[in-house]
Amino acid sequence: MSSGLPGWLNTWQELGMQAADEALYERLMVCWSEPHRRYHTLHHLRECLTTFDEVREQAQRPGEIDLALWFHDAFYDPLRHDNEERSAQWARDAVLEAGLPQDVADRVYALVMATRHEGTPEDPDARLLVDVDLASLGADAKRFDDDDLQIRAEYAHVPEPEYRVGRRRVLGNFLARPRLYSTDYFHDALEERARDNLRRAIARLES
Repeated sequence: MSSGLPGWLNTWQELGMQAADEALYERLMVCWSEPHRRYHTLHHLRECLTTFDEVREQAQRPGEIDLALWFHDAFYDPLRHDNEERSAQWARDAVLEAGLPQDVADRVYALVMATRHEGTPEDPDARLLVDVDLASLGADAKRFDDDDLQIRAEYAHVPEPEYRVGRRRVLGNFLARPRLYSTDYFHDALEERARDNLRRAIARLES
C-alpha cells in the first residue's frame, strides 16, 4: 500500500468511508516529519504499511490495523512517556469525527496502545500489528545497526552512561521473551536474526 495520500484514502475506504480527511493527513505528515526524529520517521511508517501488506490476509480487520499504523507514532517526543496514549487518543478521535462507530474507535485506540510493547497482546490483530512494528529488529545486521544509531540520535539529550543502562534494559526485555514475534509468519522469518541483532547490540552497550 502507498503511504501517500492514495494509501490514506484506501485505508478509510476499507473502513467503509468514501472520502478521507486530507487536512488530517497533512497534520499527520507534519508530525511524522518533525526534525528531531531519526528512526520514527516517514520511512518507518512506509515500511510498516508495506510490511503489513505482506500479511494483510491474516488480519481480521485490516482497515483498522492500517489506520493504527498511520497513527502509531504520530506523537513522538523522547522527553515524554505518553506518546502512545496521545497518538491512540488522536486516532480514536479521528475515527469518531469521521462518523464511524464507537467500537471501531475503541479497537483502533487499543491497537495503537499495543505498540507500547509491554507484552504479547491477546487480540490477533494487535499481535499482527505489533509484529509489523517490530519487524525492523529482524533486519539484516547493517540495517539494524543503522536503526540503532538513529534511535541513539533521537535520545541525544540522554548522557551516554544513562542511555546505555536504559537501552540495555529495553533490548534485554525483548530478548528475554520466549518469542519476540507472536505470529508464525514473523517468527519463522525474523526471530533468529532479530535475536542475533539484539545480542550484538547488548554486547556493544556492555563494552
